[in-house]
Amino acid sequence: MEADVEKYEAGKGMEDGFELWSDVVTRGWIVTDTLVKVEKDNGTIVCPYIRHRRGRTFIGEGDYIITDKDGTRHVCGQDKIFERYQIIE
Repeated sequence: MEADVEKYEAGKGMEDGFELWSDVVTRGWIVTDTLVKVEKDNGTIVCPYIRHRRGRTFIGEGDYIITDKDGTRHVCGQDKIFERYQIIE
């Protein structure tokens, strides 16, 4: 299956939304060590995420955003991206 694969870059509008860092830490059951953190103009720290049918996936440092042909989006770590996807020239 073909898909568009892009390395995540903050400030490019690639995410579906942001959650307050404090909420991610206190309400989530995820490891937060490598999550991308963005400081807004008002000083709040937020974490970007991608929304999908199972909920949200927060974006970590070095992660890639995958968009399938049907528009479904996923997050994949840099350690696994090219084990799961190959570049088509």
